[in-house]
Amino acid sequence: MFLRIIMIGYREAIAQMMKSKKSPEAAKRELQKRGRGRPSKIPASEVVGRADHYRDILQAAWNQVWPPLSKAETKDDVIAAIERAGPIERGDFTGHASLVLAILKDTKFPKRRQTRINYLADSLAAWGKVTPRRSRDICAQERTKAKRANHIIRYEFYVECSCGYKGQSRDHGCPKCGASISESFPLDNLML
Repeated sequence: MFLRIIMIGYREAIAQMMKSKKSPEAAKRELQKRGRGRPSKIPASEVVGRADHYRDILQAAWNQVWPPLSKAETKDDVIAAIERAGPIERGDFTGHASLVLAILKDTKFPKRRQTRINYLADSLAAWGKVTPRRSRDICAQERTKAKRANHIIRYEFYVECSCGYKGQSRDHGCPKCGASISESFPLDNLML
């Protein structure tokens, strides 16, 4: 009898172990939740944050860094050019000197000062985990999202029109007769 209880307990333990394993359908559902396309190699918010930081650094040190950086032909030349910047900036760029050189040698590298700074910062922000072009695309997409997020699309007023309509305006005018709110109407006296 004692042996039988152990066997029952053993079978229950095996049944519990079998239930805890994921079925192929469950694994497939988890993959479907992930979203379309390949998983990203680097978080987009991290790339944009680093690009903004690099823009600030390059803006402050550009006059010292750019003349030797523009003449750089090798990785060592890039490191020597970066050495002219302050000690904080060096560590961010010297570890990726070959990537900086590749970005500088790009045929589409801009001509104007601010555009060069932005281009270099955005291209370098992913640290080579993705191509410089993809790094710039990530930065552009995230900045576009930030511009679109939480802004007022349309605002309206409560109006009392000469035609007798009282209520919400439509497109800054009376929805009944179409009279619009004139530019000369004093909006600073409105109670909001």
